[in-house]
Amino acid sequence: MKRTFDLKFWLGIGISVFFMALLFRKIDFHQLAAALRIVDYRYIALAVVFTFISYFLRAVRWHYLLISEKSISLASLYPATIIGYMANNLLPARLGEFVRAYLLARREGLETPAVFASLVIDRLFDGFTVLVILLVTLFTLHLPGDTADAETALRAGGVVMFLLYCGVLLFLYLLKRQTIRTLSLVAWLLKPFPQGVSERLIPLLGSFITGIRLSRRSGHILAILGSSCLIWMFAVLPVDMTLRGFGIHLPITASMFILVLLVFAVMVPASPGFIGTYHYACYKGLSAFGIADATSVSIALIIHGTAFFPVIIAGFYHLWSGGISLNSVRKAGETA
Repeated sequence: MKRTFDLKFWLGIGISVFFMALLFRKIDFHQLAAALRIVDYRYIALAVVFTFISYFLRAVRWHYLLISEKSISLASLYPATIIGYMANNLLPARLGEFVRAYLLARREGLETPAVFASLVIDRLFDGFTVLVILLVTLFTLHLPGDTADAETALRAGGVVMFLLYCGVLLFLYLLKRQTIRTLSLVAWLLKPFPQGVSERLIPLLGSFITGIRLSRRSGHILAILGSSCLIWMFAVLPVDMTLRGFGIHLPITASMFILVLLVFAVMVPASPGFIGTYHYACYKGLSAFGIADATSVSIALIIHGTAFFPVIIAGFYHLWSGGISLNSVRKAGETA
């Protein structure tokens, strides 16, 4: 069968190459090697442990997001989570989210759209938590040097994004509680646009919102909110541990700032594994604190490595133990 030219894939590769070229164009590789030799790898080991704790907490949150559909054990949720993140690192276009939903739905006898709807809510909680981290960081962290104008612009942008996100959450709440009225309002707002837009969007919104069955029990809601906070606390700690491994002691808000930059970086189209964009964002964040270029690049490589290679190894283990082939994972992502 003749393969078609995948524009998005090659565009991502091009973007990754561009940012890697920006990253290494002025780097002295002897200094880079020297910086990597002085690392205290005990801190890097802790960073890997904290990364896997954050994945485990994601499985816990997923349990409560799906509990109205079915009470699923962590023995099913955790492997699916790890395999999904492995697929995100190996497949383009973040197909790991679809893989994650497909594998769990097949294992637990659920409808894939319902499971995927839970992951949309999962990502909404992530986005909201990241925006809270961003606001806390911007209003408590003072970057060194003459950056007052940049800090003011970042704070204004952070507030605007936070308010927009609150608007999205309010819209989803109304869509769930007052579905007919909200869909009617959307249809009215779409009147200036071609009729085909409304004909496609309205059924899609209706189908999506009926697939979301969040528990209304206060204990379950608190578990979702609490696990969201813990997930991102254990996502910040690997950054902090890596800095400590290089003998750099910055306030925890600095690690929060770098993490937010990394979150934004993985939204940029790039090659699988976010190569280039991830490293460049980390490098620029570290440079803001006056860290030498060679050290900043070394830290970026280690932070990416601790988030990339261990989850791939763990993902292959769960594929093997679950009797799942990598080819089936790839096909699941492509089909989704």
